[in-house]
Amino acid sequence: MDLIIHSLQSIAIAIIEPMHLLMILIFGIIFYFKNVRIVSIQKMTLGEGINTPLELTLSQIVLGILAGAIGTVILSVLGVTFSENSGIEFIFMISILSLFYKKKYISYAYSGAILGIIGICLKIISNISGMKLFMNINILSLTTFIGVMYVLEGILIIIDGNRGAIPVFTKKDDKIVGGFSFSRYWPVPIAILMIFSNSASTTDSVYLNVSSWWPIVNRSETLAILATTMIAAIPLYGIMGYGNVTFTQEKKVKALRCGGAILVYGVSIMLIAQLAGINILGEIFAIIYLPLAYELIMRYETNVEKKGECLYVSDDEGIMVLEVTPNSPAYEVGIKRGDKIIEINGQNIQSEVDIFKAAKDTIFNIPIKIKNNSGQVLEYIVQPRNKRLGLLLVPKMVKKEDIFEIKPDDLKNIIDELKNKK
Repeated sequence: MDLIIHSLQSIAIAIIEPMHLLMILIFGIIFYFKNVRIVSIQKMTLGEGINTPLELTLSQIVLGILAGAIGTVILSVLGVTFSENSGIEFIFMISILSLFYKKKYISYAYSGAILGIIGICLKIISNISGMKLFMNINILSLTTFIGVMYVLEGILIIIDGNRGAIPVFTKKDDKIVGGFSFSRYWPVPIAILMIFSNSASTTDSVYLNVSSWWPIVNRSETLAILATTMIAAIPLYGIMGYGNVTFTQEKKVKALRCGGAILVYGVSIMLIAQLAGINILGEIFAIIYLPLAYELIMRYETNVEKKGECLYVSDDEGIMVLEVTPNSPAYEVGIKRGDKIIEINGQNIQSEVDIFKAAKDTIFNIPIKIKNNSGQVLEYIVQPRNKRLGLLLVPKMVKKEDIFEIKPDDLKNIIDELKNKK
């Protein structure tokens, strides 16, 4: 219990200590400006934002800190420890640097595998030549740590992954289909248990009264060196990121599905990691498993998306609603995402232009007949506000000159293109 409390105190230091506080403020500023771009796109497509930049940023910061505290407790209970020359800090550095490049490189599966390969190679060289290791990487602790990080990432995606989703369109089978693009980041402070020699100078080192149950993993090796060492909980910041696109699933369903897959992947890593405690073959297998299993999961999700049936498609029956703005006239009467508008003002709809024209040409109530996901046909009376209904519709067709390509990681280009179209 003392170890857990000490680790949580280190997380508190990572929040309130001036240098760490400066770091989290920097993350907050970076996330805020990214979220400003997301809300700008929402306003350009919907007329107003679904979320505010501050709301999106605060949820990232708060949930990231909570995830870090939970992860720290799990790692402390498991007894995951690293030596002072383990190189574990490089994984955190890579995740932060990736924030400024491409979020796919934030993945701990790849950076952890690279660090693990380096550790195994150094160990083999040391055994052959007798050379002293300049980097001592504990593969069992490394892979268990990465497993815990993916468990946390899965939980964050399930809880917060669908927030700030951007409506997007693509073409499939000669039809325009609507969907959503996801882009979320979380700063996660983790207190890593570092083992130092007694000669090492560290301000927050503590001697441990080892309990009979601790550590759960890496027991024999850790217990063998605790008698002559000190252990410290060192707070480090890492970044977790989630980016995806779906045209075949609801926003929350997609986040739940991907988050669940990542969570299961994290648990599987923690189990596979125990092979690393047997011999070097077990270490090699655990390291290979990290990127291989991650790639398989990503490819499977991509394949499911490709083979799935698109949810948001307009056809001859009616025009599909992709998104409804909160507190808009359409939202207030009960129109939902996935509803299909089949009549307006008692007239069949030929295209989305009929709906925009009806809202623009009158200030009076408009009868709108829709068909919902269950196949029920319902009629609503909607009064346009500022010539808007608060709906984002999936067009039946788009002029070639109005089409522009977007990249999921390049929000600035998307905004510039939308401004040009306006």
